[in-house]
Amino acid sequence: MTTPSAGIALIELGDSDPVVADPAEDIRGRPVRDRDGHELGRIDDLLIDPEERKVRFLRVAHGGIPGFGATASFVPVEAIRAIDDEVVHVAEPKQIVAEAPRYDPGLVDATEYYHDLYRHYGYSPFWNAGHTHPGNPYYRI
Repeated sequence: MTTPSAGIALIELGDSDPVVADPAEDIRGRPVRDRDGHELGRIDDLLIDPEERKVRFLRVAHGGIPGFGATASFVPVEAIRAIDDEVVHVAEPKQIVAEAPRYDPGLVDATEYYHDLYRHYGYSPFWNAGHTHPGNPYYRI
């Protein structure tokens, strides 16, 4: 397995200058459903790789009100099964998303956290050789 030589610096799209290429394709705010149709929460933000200008993770807020009392789970974009006009569908069951490693905002270098997330969901990390980024147009920024 390849690991990045330096820390991975992903940023939240909402806190950055890049914008979604087509505003009609912005999936933030949409509900997320698991493979069985259960609602997981809403997409609160997108974690992007500012160097490659690609979305790497969805931040799905659940419980409470987004931004206040809600918890967030991160889901790799590779888990997206389908996106329609109203809902983002992921391939994982609700329990897998609920059991994902929790993010610690105090992390300076979150590389190990991102590695743990990919391991948890069973996908190859984006920094591995041969990784192919999903081609869905919703991932353009």
